[in-house]
Amino acid sequence: MNTSHSNDSLVLRIGERPVGRYVTRPELSPRLSPRPYLHPVTTLAGTAVTELSPADHLHHLGVGVAVPDVEGHNFWGGRTYVSGRGPTELDNHGAQRHTSFQLRDPDGFVAELRWVAAGGELLRERRTVAATELTDTAWALDFTFSLTNTTSDALSFGSPATNGRPGAAYGGFFWRARKEADAPNVFTAAAEGEDAVHGSRADWLALAGATWTLVFAGATEQTRRDPWFVRTAEYPGVGSSLAHGERLPIAPGETVVRRVVTVVADGLLDRGEAAALVRKAVSP
Repeated sequence: MNTSHSNDSLVLRIGERPVGRYVTRPELSPRLSPRPYLHPVTTLAGTAVTELSPADHLHHLGVGVAVPDVEGHNFWGGRTYVSGRGPTELDNHGAQRHTSFQLRDPDGFVAELRWVAAGGELLRERRTVAATELTDTAWALDFTFSLTNTTSDALSFGSPATNGRPGAAYGGFFWRARKEADAPNVFTAAAEGEDAVHGSRADWLALAGATWTLVFAGATEQTRRDPWFVRTAEYPGVGSSLAHGERLPIAPGETVVRRVVTVVADGLLDRGEAAALVRKAVSP
């Protein structure tokens, strides 16, 4: 894999084929919680499998990390769920600011980011992304983020679910997928359909569209403990929930690390094919 880059973006390639663009400093409204993202991400055949600021959710930005509640600050974008009031427009949005690339080489990149809100820094992030060819029709996007509390106080991550909205435990790694005429199918090794897999814990989860399949896998023991957040009917999106049933505390100087590897495949995979590609992508 080779990479090419400019001041504002970096293109990931498998051989000569571009498969993803990483935008470091997007020009976005503050209410969208501006942050670096990957878009477009494509299959090896060139089919786009991400969306950027779709009409249904303008704050959905391809592939990245977004948390709706970091000690009351919104790093997800859009409205904030307030107990007793529902989704509410608040002036509480934070931003993720790219500061530098620590590494840019043929295997991908390592980036440093600052999470800032209300004029101060809350978190420092190290983000490691790599693209690897698996077969002639599939490749893997390996995405690790490490968030360190750089304040002198304890912080905690929350979600609408922890704030009183059942089933809405989004926040963490999130992939806004391509919206097509028909909703995608979603399945794990043991279950199928949005109702069955949303909120479940599974080593991997597949989202299959018309001509493509994404297979998401928690690549560390801690990541596999996080339940999956899944939407297919309203819009196609998959995330790994940092704060599902309760808030996730992070003490001063403490670091939260998660790693999700996503298989990006042309065609429709069955369970056996999905599991085999995950095994190949998530090497010990």
